[in-house]
Amino acid sequence: MNFFDTSVLVAAVTVQHIHHAPSLKAYVGEHKERAGCAAHSLAEVYSTLTRLPGNQRMERDQALLVVGEIRDRCKAVVLEAEEYYSVIAEAAAEGIVGGTIYDALIARCALKARATTIYTWNVEHFRRCGPDVAKRVRTP
Repeated sequence: MNFFDTSVLVAAVTVQHIHHAPSLKAYVGEHKERAGCAAHSLAEVYSTLTRLPGNQRMERDQALLVVGEIRDRCKAVVLEAEEYYSVIAEAAAEGIVGGTIYDALIARCALKARATTIYTWNVEHFRRCGPDVAKRVRTP
């Protein structure tokens, strides 16, 4: 399974994004049987698309359509409350602080989905999540 981080999903649907072409190429042919994302990424995509600067910003309805398309194309993986706590505790023990915790949660979703590849533009953040994650991380 290919697993998509928010950074790749946003780039895939934002034509002006510096990583648009490779992100779109990785994403465009996927379907739920072989692609996934964290359920939390759906909210992150919506938040990002509705707050992009200038003419890149999407209206609410347009962003919702994009999120629906992602949901239709990717299996949305969720963590249980104990899994969330486990990720946070492990991250704290490894010295991970700040927003990198969200990448750690997405990485755990990828492992839960048995992803073979995790596509992200935040490679270093994901590599900090341990060797089992690091060996799966790729840019599109």
